[in-house]
Amino acid sequence: MAAIRKKLYQDNIAGVVCSLPFIIGFLLFMIVPMLVSLYYSFCDYNILAPPVWVGIKNYVKIFTGDPTFYKTVLVTFYFAFASVPLRLIFALIVALLLVKSTKLTPMYRAVYYLPSIIGGSVAVAILWKRMFATDGVLNNVLGLFGLNRDFSWLGDTRTAIWVLIILAVWQFGSSMLIFLASLKQIPASLYEAADVDGASKWSQFWNITLPLLTPTIFFNLVMQTINGFLAFTQCYIITQGKPMDSTLFYTVYMYQQSFEFYNTGYAAALAWVMLLIIGLITWFLFATKRFWVYDGGL
Repeated sequence: MAAIRKKLYQDNIAGVVCSLPFIIGFLLFMIVPMLVSLYYSFCDYNILAPPVWVGIKNYVKIFTGDPTFYKTVLVTFYFAFASVPLRLIFALIVALLLVKSTKLTPMYRAVYYLPSIIGGSVAVAILWKRMFATDGVLNNVLGLFGLNRDFSWLGDTRTAIWVLIILAVWQFGSSMLIFLASLKQIPASLYEAADVDGASKWSQFWNITLPLLTPTIFFNLVMQTINGFLAFTQCYIITQGKPMDSTLFYTVYMYQQSFEFYNTGYAAALAWVMLLIIGLITWFLFATKRFWVYDGGL
């Protein structure tokens, strides 16, 4: 026992033992399912019967025989590229407003962060759906001002996607906290020197705050872009891809193929194509990082 205890107290052994729960969970719930999914992507599989190997047939169908695939890709790109920049802009604005601490600042931080916790829930999605319904809160408020109170926000192909985008932008709290932490790391001496030189607040923001925040902006951009492409609950609960597939997210289409149409093998192939798309976008962001991210240190 003494020998075992002595080995456990060694740094490398202790680190491995403490990491084992995560390692085992990562292997069982991430790596193994991914490998199984990769195998299914080359099979004709419908959950109810054993998988039958068909080679690259599913991948050929994706790119040559499935027009809905291209439509879902466009919808998902539109959603991600509209919601992510807006979310980061709002997060940065609120972080700048909260950077000066007051007695109520902790409460404000909690209030602004709360949507990031509950925003992805089914309950909020149902509430959002009711707010934008024909007889919902928004139309009733518009009616008070003499505006059209019968507009179908979720039934119009021009506005339905923006209902989902607004919900995504509303969940800016996590990015806001990260921006806030970074803003507090910028030395006050830089702003004091700028004040002495007569620099305006806008000049200070443009030449001091923004450059030193670019690493944080890059981190938030990568993480939120990935999350944007993986959005599911908003579409599935609020619109189900309607009207006319104008809000059909890629993840919802995968779900439909697997659990509604029982094309699980095809859905697995769709998942791996999405992994490739996200990988390419992430690679592009890292490849362009050196052109706009300041990494010279403080």
